[in-house]
Amino acid sequence: MPRISKSASSIPASAIRMLTPFADKAKEDGVKIYHLNIGAPDIKSPECAVRALKEFSFDHLPYSNSAGTLELRKALTDKYYHKAGIKIGLDDVLVTTAGSESLTFIFHAAFDPGDEVLAMEPYYCNYNTLAKMNGVKVVAVHTDIRSGFALPEAEEIEKHITPRTKGIIICNPSNPTGMIYSKEEMLAIADICRRHDLFFISDEAYREFCYTEEPYFSVMQIPGLEENAILVDSASKRYNLCGARIGCVVSRNKALMELITKFAQARLCPPVLGQTVALGAIDAEDAYFAAVKEEYIARRNYTVKALNAIPGVFSPQPDGAFYTVAELPVEDATAFCKWLLTDFRLDGETVMITPAEAFYSTPGEGRNQVRIAYVLEVPELKKAMHILEKALETYKNL
Repeated sequence: MPRISKSASSIPASAIRMLTPFADKAKEDGVKIYHLNIGAPDIKSPECAVRALKEFSFDHLPYSNSAGTLELRKALTDKYYHKAGIKIGLDDVLVTTAGSESLTFIFHAAFDPGDEVLAMEPYYCNYNTLAKMNGVKVVAVHTDIRSGFALPEAEEIEKHITPRTKGIIICNPSNPTGMIYSKEEMLAIADICRRHDLFFISDEAYREFCYTEEPYFSVMQIPGLEENAILVDSASKRYNLCGARIGCVVSRNKALMELITKFAQARLCPPVLGQTVALGAIDAEDAYFAAVKEEYIARRNYTVKALNAIPGVFSPQPDGAFYTVAELPVEDATAFCKWLLTDFRLDGETVMITPAEAFYSTPGEGRNQVRIAYVLEVPELKKAMHILEKALETYKNL
C-alpha cells in the first residue's frame, strides 16, 4: 500500500468542525441544536448582492482573469477601499477563493519552509493549518482572557522573534476573541515589523463589525509600511456571503504581488459566480451595515451578560466581530463540548460550541475555554444560554 504524506498527516483537524459528526448523529436522532460553534450568521445578504445573482445570465461560464474580473478589482479599489480610506492601485489587489486562499498564497510567496510567523494567541486556528501546509511555523505570543486579550508590550512580542521570523499575523477584529487593535496598537506592531524587517499580515475580514466609537484603522493606512503591509480580506462575513468564496489579498509590495499572481495563475481563477455576487454586494448602502451592527451589538450584549451570570463562567466583552471566548468551570472544554452533543438534552435540544484550546499553541492554554459565535437572534440565544447553564449544572455533578 503506498504511504501517504508524513507532513500532511500532522495537519491538525479543524477545531471548529471536528465535532460535526456528533452533531450530525444528534440531528439524526431528532435533537435540535443551537449552533454557536461557527461564524455562519443568519443575517440576510444585501439586496444588491441577491439582485446581482438573479440578473446574471449566461450560455456558458468562462474563466475570469486569474487576478479576478477587472470590474470587481476596480470596484474594490475605486469604491470599497477608497471609501474606507485605503488608497491602492489596481495591481495592488488580487481576488482569491475566499480569505483562506489569500493566506495560502501569502505563506507560499512570503515565507520559506522553516520560517516562522508570530500570532497573538488565541488566534484563528486555521492559521496553523494553512501555515503548516507550507512548512511555516506559527509562534504564539500569549494574551490573557482576564485582560480582555490585550496586546502585550513590544518587548514581550520581540522576545519571540528569531532569525527565522518572517512576519506577524493578526486578525482585526479578532476571531476568536472579538478584540480590536487600536490605531496605537497597529502602529506599535508596525514599528516592530519595520525594525525587524518583517511582514505585517492583517486579516480584516470583520472590519465592518466594530462596536466602539474609534474609527477602524487598517494596516494599509500605516505610512511608510508599503513593503511590509499585507491585507487579507473576504466578502464572506461582511455581506454574509460565506458560500460565494470570494476574498482578496492587498499589498503595495510589487515583488510579493508578482509571486502571488503566479500562484493565482496556477489555480486559473476564483469563482466567477461568486465574483458576480461580490461585485453586486459592494453597492451595499451604509444603512445595511448600520442595521447589521445594531443587531450584533444587541446579540453581544445579551450573550456576554448571560454568560457572566452563569456560576463559574467568565467572558470579557468583545468590541468587534461576532465571537467571544468564555472560561467555563470545567477541566476539559473539548470533552464538555462533545458531551453536549452526545449525552445532554434539555427538552430534546442542546447547544454546539467550539473548544478554544485549538486556538492556542502554548500547551495547556485554553483547555477550559470555549469560543461562542453569537450568530443567532436574541430569542434563540436566550434558549441556547439557558441550555448551556443547565448543562454546566448537570456536568459538575457527573
